[in-house]
Formats: sequence, structure tokens, C-alpha cells
Amino acid sequence: MLYVTETTRIPSSPPRSPEARLAADALRGLRQDLIHDAFAYRPLPPMRTDGPLTRRLPGALREYAQWTPHAVVVAAGLIAMAFSFAGTTQGSEALELFNALLALVPVLLTLVRPVGAFWVSWAAAPFVVLFSERWDDWPWSPGSFACHLIVLTLVALRTRPRTAAWMWLLTAVYSLGADTLLGGEYQNSNSAPLLVLTAMVLLVVAVRQVRREARQEVTAQRTVTARERSRRTLLEERTTIARELHDVVAHHMSVVAIQAEAAPYRVENPPPELERAFATIRENAVAALTELRRVLGVVRAEDYEAPDAPQPTLADLDALLANVRDAGLPVDKAVTGAVRELPPGVELSAYRIVQEALSNTLRHAPGASARVEVSYVLGGLGLRIVNGPVPAPALVKPSPGAGHGITGMRERVSMLNGEMTAGPTGEGGYEVAVFLPVALASGDEA
Repeated sequence: MLYVTETTRIPSSPPRSPEARLAADALRGLRQDLIHDAFAYRPLPPMRTDGPLTRRLPGALREYAQWTPHAVVVAAGLIAMAFSFAGTTQGSEALELFNALLALVPVLLTLVRPVGAFWVSWAAAPFVVLFSERWDDWPWSPGSFACHLIVLTLVALRTRPRTAAWMWLLTAVYSLGADTLLGGEYQNSNSAPLLVLTAMVLLVVAVRQVRREARQEVTAQRTVTARERSRRTLLEERTTIARELHDVVAHHMSVVAIQAEAAPYRVENPPPELERAFATIRENAVAALTELRRVLGVVRAEDYEAPDAPQPTLADLDALLANVRDAGLPVDKAVTGAVRELPPGVELSAYRIVQEALSNTLRHAPGASARVEVSYVLGGLGLRIVNGPVPAPALVKPSPGAGHGITGMRERVSMLNGEMTAGPTGEGGYEVAVFLPVALASGDEA
């Protein structure tokens, strides 16, 4: 048996017209600008005192100068209050004071709650007119006129142009609505002067804000462009350096490795010491080429990822010393304290410091002996690399250096917040002493 089911389709809502979408967007903007968090606390920040004029002021006056915007707002409130007193006839003093306060309070409220100040000024205007003893000015009394003009200006300066447009539109709604309801009875309407004057003021403020935002955007774009240009120049320089290093250093190191490998075959029955010396030279040249390629990869590309090769630690120190001994440097090692595993950064830096110090000994004190002391103490790791003086009948002359080795060691030590001293000894040698702090573990503290 065949069953046929009928599916009922629910008609979807018809798409809204462009006018409906425009109205919805407008209402959403009104709610966001003037209704949502209308009375949020937004204090007026102090003025910056690093301008061309304020910088010339004495220290005490400069501290007071930062409150200049607040003083201007208070002065504007007093002006609105004066307009309120000037626009009232002889009548109740309490009523005059009430109208004056309704002209002052919204202006002062712009210091802390700018959008709320607009609503207070907008709502206070009809009350001032209704409780006035004369209705010569409709629908804005002199105090309300001045107060609302000042409030619109101050709020527009602290918000965006769209908010200023909404405030002017609501002001026009009140003004035209009041004229429509009571326009036949009260012919002396001041709605048009207020709307024209506020429109001109808000237009000037909006143009000023748009220009300021455009200037800030241009400045930010220039900063980004300059930063990108600097990064591009840096990458180009790094690429040039990498290419030159590859062309010069890598070529010569490759020649050294090849010659060291071929040299034993050029001598008939070479002694084992000679073969071992050339093998050591070749191994060092190959290792240097490997390190050089890794460094060149970092220099060439900004996002270069180093290979996952294990970094040397203090456990590899014996192999380093054996390599140095094969190169002709007599070196001893002494370890004090309880040997323990240290953080990888400390292990790597300690290894590199010993490596660089022994390399300096090979270059600057050929034929001298050296000693490496490693001290595991409670608060960290101590290193001391000292070499003796150069023998008097030296067969190899010391090679001059630029001092980059000592600088590199100091940078490694300072990166780990350690301490380092380096200098000649009283016996004519050279000493490097380093302390690398290591945080204590909970077990060590106990």
C-alpha cells in the first residue's frame, strides 16, 4: 500500500522594503546613541598640558590649566542662568530661582553624563514655559534657549556627529510640535531661530570632528606604513647580510673542511696525531657550517622555524672539552655541588658561555692552559673559566678580536638576570666568572 504524505510549507515572511529597513536602522541608531545607557557616567577628562601654550606655564599654573574645560562648562552654565534671570519679569523669587536652576543643572550635567544632560534640558524646556508668569517666548524661554544651545554644543563635542543629528531632530520634534499645538494662540515662536542656530553650531562641530577623525586616521595609516616600510627595509638588509655571509663565510668553511679531509692523503704514512688533528678540523668546520646555515635561515626569513635539533646542555660539556683538547688547548674541568637538571635556557646559556670563553682562549692565548669550574649552588649555577698566560716561546701568535664574544656572553647573562665579571688575572691570564640564578623548586626549599 502506498501512502502519500503532504508537506505543509509555512510561508516565509516577505522581505522588508528598503524604506522599512531604513526606518529600522534609524530607530536602532536612535536607541543606541540616545537611549541605551543615556545616564552612564562619562566624566569629562582633564585637558592635556603638553601643548605649545601650556608648556610655557609654570608648574602650579600648568596643574590648574588641565581643568580649563571644566571651568568653561561652569562659566557657560552661569551664562545660561543669567539669561534665565534676564528673561523673567518681576514675580516670585522661588519661581525665578527654579527656572534658573533648570537652566544651570543640564549644563553642569554635561561634565559627567552628557547624553543625560540633553534629555534633562529637552524635558525641562516645557516645564519652564508652563511655570513662567509670561509666555512671550514660546516654546523656549530665554534660559531654556541658552541652556539647550549650550548643552547641544557640549554634548556634540563629546559624542559623534550622528548623535548630534539625533539631538537636533528631537529638538525639532519638540519645537514644531509645540508650535503646532499652541501656535494659533502664541504667535511669538522662537523655534526657527533655535533650530537654525543649533543647526549651524552642530554643523561646525561635526565638520571639526570629522576632520579630527580623518587626521587621526591618516596619522595612524602613516604610522602603519612607516612600520611596514621599516620592516621591509629590515628584511632586505637581513637578506643582504645572509647572502654575504653565505658567499664569504660558508665558502671558506667549506674549503677548510675539504682541505682538512684531503690533507692526510697528501702525506705518506701520516702519524695518527696528524690524522686526528685534521679530523677534528673537519668536524669543527662541518659543525660551524651547520650552525651557520641555521643562523642564515633565521636571518633570511622572518617566519623561519628552526629545526627540531636538540640544543646542547651541560651534559655535552665533556664532548666540548674533548674537542678543544684535540684543537691543542689543555683544559681541566671541576664540578662542585650536587649535579641537577636546570632549566633549558640556563643549560644552553651555560654551555654557550663556556664554549665562547674557550674559543677566546684559543684565539687570544694560544698555547695556554685553561680550567672550567662548574658550581651547582642552592640559588643557581656558577661558572668560572680561567686561562693561564701565553707561553714565552709561543709558536702561534694571538689573533686580534673585536670583543663581540664578551658582549655576547654578557647579553646571555643579562637575559637570565645573572651576574658576570671578565678581566685579566694577576698571573697574566684571563678569567670569566658567571652566576646564573635559578628559581628554587618546592622540594629544594624544604
